Amino acid sequence: PAIQGHTVHDKMPYAFLLFDQLEYQDADAGSALAWELGGWWGGDVDRIWLRSEGERTNGVTEEAEVHVLAGHAIGPWWELVAGVRQDFKPGSPQTWAAVGVQGMALYGLEVEATAYLGEAGQTAARLEAEYDVLLTNRLVLQPVAELNFQGKDDARRGTGSGLSEAEVGLRLRYEIVREFAPYVGVSWGRSYGQTADFAREEGEEIESARFVAGIRMWF
Repeated sequence: PAIQGHTVHDKMPYAFLLFDQLEYQDADAGSALAWELGGWWGGDVDRIWLRSEGERTNGVTEEAEVHVLAGHAIGPWWELVAGVRQDFKPGSPQTWAAVGVQGMALYGLEVEATAYLGEAGQTAARLEAEYDVLLTNRLVLQPVAELNFQGKDDARRGTGSGLSEAEVGLRLRYEIVREFAPYVGVSWGRSYGQTADFAREEGEEIESARFVAGIRMWF
């Protein structure tokens, strides 16, 4: 989700990169390496955003995507974004146009809401949210949630219309310094509707709970 607010008011460009999740996961199919990162370059009002997330299981990339977005501030804590999302896995590569809003809601809740228009008129949407609960000066509990929606069935990629997937997680990190924090936690995910039916046809689980351990760091 969105990274830091607009706190510096001048025209000098800045850059920021956050590995929000870089972790080992204990998956049913074997050990997995998952990542989620985001960063930006620019000033207070206009920025170029980079997002990426994915997963490798037993040395094989199962999911991988990259966003490149232009962002424009519409307030101290919110901005509009628009650009391109490129999916590399699962299935064959696919390109989407993306438009959305991201920022900080009440009490520090960070939110990303993005809509997508893909090839052959495919549509999708994603809603992500996370929140930091400060237990001590160094110990932080972070609940996260992600919902994915599809406009229509896509058997090639194993996704169905409506709510296709949901994932929630809870991670406890210790900030050795603010820029570097190891963490442990749990993650739960489930497929729904036709997406779950496609998974069953392939002999895949539609629900999974995982132990995770990783590092959160930013530059």
